[in-house]
Amino acid sequence: MKFIGIIPARYASTRFPAKPLAILGGKPVIQRVYEQVVGVLDDAYVATDDERIEAAVKAFGGKVVMTSVNHKSGTDRCYEAFTKVGEGYDVVVNIQGDEPFIQPSQLNAIKACFEDPTTQIATLVKPFVPEDGFAALENANSPKVVVNKNMNALYFSRSIIPYQRNADKQDWLAGHTYYKHIGLYAYRADALKEITSLPQSSLEIAESLEQLRWLENGYTIKVGLSQVETIGIDTPEDLAKAEAFLKQQEEKKA
Repeated sequence: MKFIGIIPARYASTRFPAKPLAILGGKPVIQRVYEQVVGVLDDAYVATDDERIEAAVKAFGGKVVMTSVNHKSGTDRCYEAFTKVGEGYDVVVNIQGDEPFIQPSQLNAIKACFEDPTTQIATLVKPFVPEDGFAALENANSPKVVVNKNMNALYFSRSIIPYQRNADKQDWLAGHTYYKHIGLYAYRADALKEITSLPQSSLEIAESLEQLRWLENGYTIKVGLSQVETIGIDTPEDLAKAEAFLKQQEEKKA
């Protein structure tokens, strides 16, 4: 199977305008994402609607494709990019443009989900550990996933699921394995085409989680496991945390 990575990148972000071009360790964030992906997948492109991002990607030697300014989601932008540059590829991997620490092991884990010929869509999770603490578990910005015995997603929620009725909340992480969703997706080409034509669903609107639209419409989402912690960049404060994390990583290598 052939895998193409698409990295949607918008200039206009409410919480952090021009985020893809913010400098992290001397390089634009989008360059750090791109460099983590190239070589692991068969090909990779940044998909953007802004000429400044297009110019930045070309400047560091990356591949970029221009897409419409009217897309409501990264998935829609991903599909338009795929129609332009993805001929001959079986699976599209959607990598968020604000994940500069995405690891090859994570990309390989999501690729492995397609060894099952029935997989339509795949994503990743990381188990919460007791050291994370209850505050991390109840963070609504960190969606949780419940899976079945075949590692297919049953549901995604910003709430804590399952609720342990007969245990003290401080013991929940010790008594059950909770899964934290990692926002990396991959789709078979035909499934990507289909899901981009689906209207918003009631569950998606309630939780503000796009993947619930797919579940609600009967699609199967295979879940791969990762033990890697990554730092997404949503705000300028996150960029400062990422700088500190990058410095730690470089010191370890030294």
